[in-house]
Amino acid sequence: MNHRTFRLLLNIYPPYWATGISVTKVTSDFREVIVEMKMRFYNRNYVHTHFGGSLYAMTDPFYMLMLIQILGKEYMVWDKSANIDFIRPGKGTVTARFIIDEETVLNILKNTSEGQKYTPTLTVDVIDEEGKTVARVLKTLYIRKK
Repeated sequence: MNHRTFRLLLNIYPPYWATGISVTKVTSDFREVIVEMKMRFYNRNYVHTHFGGSLYAMTDPFYMLMLIQILGKEYMVWDKSANIDFIRPGKGTVTARFIIDEETVLNILKNTSEGQKYTPTLTVDVIDEEGKTVARVLKTLYIRKK
Protein backbone atom coordinates (compact mmCIF):
# COMPACT_ATOMS: atom_id res chain seq x y z
CA MET A 1 0.00 0.00 0.00
CA ASN A 2 1.34 3.43 -0.75
CA HIS A 3 1.49 6.20 1.85
CA ARG A 4 -1.29 8.28 0.27
CA THR A 5 -3.77 5.40 0.31
CA PHE A 6 -2.72 4.56 3.87
CA ARG A 7 -3.44 8.15 4.96
CA LEU A 8 -6.79 8.26 3.14
CA LEU A 9 -7.99 4.97 4.65
CA LEU A 10 -7.11 6.12 8.16
CA ASN A 11 -8.87 9.44 7.65
CA ILE A 12 -12.12 7.79 6.54
CA TYR A 13 -11.94 5.11 9.24
CA PRO A 14 -15.14 5.77 11.27
CA PRO A 15 -13.59 5.79 14.78
CA TYR A 16 -11.19 8.52 13.66
CA TRP A 17 -13.48 10.47 11.39
CA ALA A 18 -16.24 10.50 14.02
CA THR A 19 -13.96 11.78 16.78
CA GLY A 20 -12.21 14.50 14.79
CA ILE A 21 -8.88 12.66 14.57
CA SER A 22 -7.06 13.23 11.30
CA VAL A 23 -3.81 11.93 9.88
CA THR A 24 -2.14 14.99 8.40
CA LYS A 25 1.14 13.48 7.21
CA VAL A 26 2.53 10.09 6.23
CA THR A 27 5.99 10.01 4.65
CA SER A 28 6.52 7.76 1.65
CA ASP A 29 8.80 5.46 3.71
CA PHE A 30 6.27 5.30 6.60
CA ARG A 31 8.95 6.54 9.02
CA GLU A 32 6.91 9.59 10.12
CA VAL A 33 3.21 10.04 10.76
CA ILE A 34 1.54 13.14 12.18
CA VAL A 35 -1.93 12.92 13.71
CA GLU A 36 -4.07 15.85 14.90
CA MET A 37 -7.29 16.22 16.80
CA LYS A 38 -9.21 19.48 16.96
CA MET A 39 -11.40 20.26 19.94
CA ARG A 40 -15.03 19.61 19.06
CA PHE A 41 -18.15 19.44 21.19
CA TYR A 42 -18.26 15.68 20.63
CA ASN A 43 -14.68 14.92 21.74
CA ARG A 44 -14.46 16.96 24.90
CA ASN A 45 -15.28 15.92 28.41
CA TYR A 46 -17.41 17.45 31.16
CA VAL A 47 -14.76 20.06 32.02
CA HIS A 48 -14.29 21.11 28.36
CA THR A 49 -10.91 19.48 27.73
CA HIS A 50 -10.07 16.64 25.38
CA PHE A 51 -11.60 13.33 26.41
CA GLY A 52 -8.83 10.98 27.56
CA GLY A 53 -10.12 8.12 25.44
CA SER A 54 -9.83 10.27 22.33
CA LEU A 55 -6.28 11.29 23.28
CA TYR A 56 -5.36 7.63 23.54
CA ALA A 57 -7.25 6.69 20.36
CA MET A 58 -5.24 9.20 18.34
CA THR A 59 -2.06 7.34 19.31
CA ASP A 60 -3.26 3.75 19.36
CA PRO A 61 -2.34 1.87 16.18
CA PHE A 62 0.29 4.01 14.52
CA TYR A 63 3.58 2.46 15.59
CA MET A 64 2.18 -0.98 14.80
CA LEU A 65 0.86 0.08 11.38
CA MET A 66 4.08 1.92 10.50
CA LEU A 67 6.24 -1.07 11.37
CA ILE A 68 4.02 -3.45 9.41
CA GLN A 69 4.68 -1.28 6.36
CA ILE A 70 8.41 -0.81 7.08
CA LEU A 71 9.25 -4.43 7.94
CA GLY A 72 7.07 -6.09 5.34
CA LYS A 73 5.13 -9.33 5.20
CA GLU A 74 7.80 -11.52 6.74
CA TYR A 75 7.25 -9.92 10.15
CA MET A 76 4.42 -10.17 12.64
CA VAL A 77 3.77 -6.90 14.50
CA TRP A 78 1.19 -6.53 17.26
CA ASP A 79 0.40 -4.00 19.96
CA LYS A 80 1.20 -5.74 23.22
CA SER A 81 0.46 -3.07 25.83
CA ALA A 82 0.12 0.64 26.34
CA ASN A 83 0.35 3.21 29.08
CA ILE A 84 -0.87 6.79 28.91
CA ASP A 85 0.14 9.49 31.34
CA PHE A 86 -2.15 12.53 31.29
CA ILE A 87 0.17 15.44 32.06
CA ARG A 88 -2.01 18.52 31.58
CA PRO A 89 -5.49 19.27 30.24
CA GLY A 90 -5.67 19.25 26.45
CA LYS A 91 -7.45 22.11 24.73
CA GLY A 92 -7.56 23.29 21.14
CA THR A 93 -5.77 21.22 18.52
CA VAL A 94 -3.46 18.51 19.82
CA THR A 95 -0.83 16.73 17.77
CA ALA A 96 1.11 13.45 17.97
CA ARG A 97 4.22 12.95 15.83
CA PHE A 98 5.33 9.35 15.38
CA ILE A 99 8.89 8.76 14.18
CA ILE A 100 10.65 5.47 13.60
CA ASP A 101 14.35 6.06 13.07
CA GLU A 102 16.94 3.83 11.46
CA GLU A 103 18.36 2.78 14.84
CA THR A 104 14.95 1.43 15.91
CA VAL A 105 14.60 -0.58 12.70
CA LEU A 106 18.13 -1.97 13.03
CA ASN A 107 17.44 -2.98 16.66
CA ILE A 108 14.29 -4.79 15.56
CA LEU A 109 16.11 -6.63 12.78
CA LYS A 110 18.97 -7.58 15.10
CA ASN A 111 16.69 -8.77 17.91
CA THR A 112 14.46 -10.86 15.63
CA SER A 113 17.09 -12.26 13.25
CA GLU A 114 16.82 -15.80 14.60
CA GLY A 115 13.03 -15.86 14.93
CA GLN A 116 12.87 -14.67 18.52
CA LYS A 117 10.22 -12.24 19.72
CA TYR A 118 11.16 -8.66 20.48
CA THR A 119 9.07 -6.28 22.58
CA PRO A 120 10.34 -2.72 22.22
CA THR A 121 8.58 0.17 23.93
CA LEU A 122 8.14 3.31 21.83
CA THR A 123 7.02 6.68 23.16
CA VAL A 124 4.93 9.43 21.62
CA ASP A 125 3.91 12.74 23.17
CA VAL A 126 0.61 14.48 22.50
CA ILE A 127 1.39 18.19 22.25
CA ASP A 128 -0.96 21.19 22.43
CA GLU A 129 -0.84 24.35 20.30
CA GLU A 130 1.61 25.97 22.73
CA GLY A 131 4.04 23.06 22.33
CA LYS A 132 3.33 21.74 25.81
CA THR A 133 2.94 18.03 26.47
CA VAL A 134 -0.65 17.02 27.21
CA ALA A 135 -0.08 13.27 27.41
CA ARG A 136 2.76 10.77 27.02
CA VAL A 137 1.96 7.35 25.58
CA LEU A 138 4.22 4.31 25.85
CA LYS A 139 3.44 1.55 23.38
CA THR A 140 4.99 -1.89 23.78
CA LEU A 141 4.96 -3.91 20.59
CA TYR A 142 5.36 -7.61 19.92
CA ILE A 143 7.53 -8.20 16.86
CA ARG A 144 8.68 -11.50 15.45
CA LYS A 145 9.79 -12.88 12.11
CA LYS A 146 7.10 -15.21 10.71
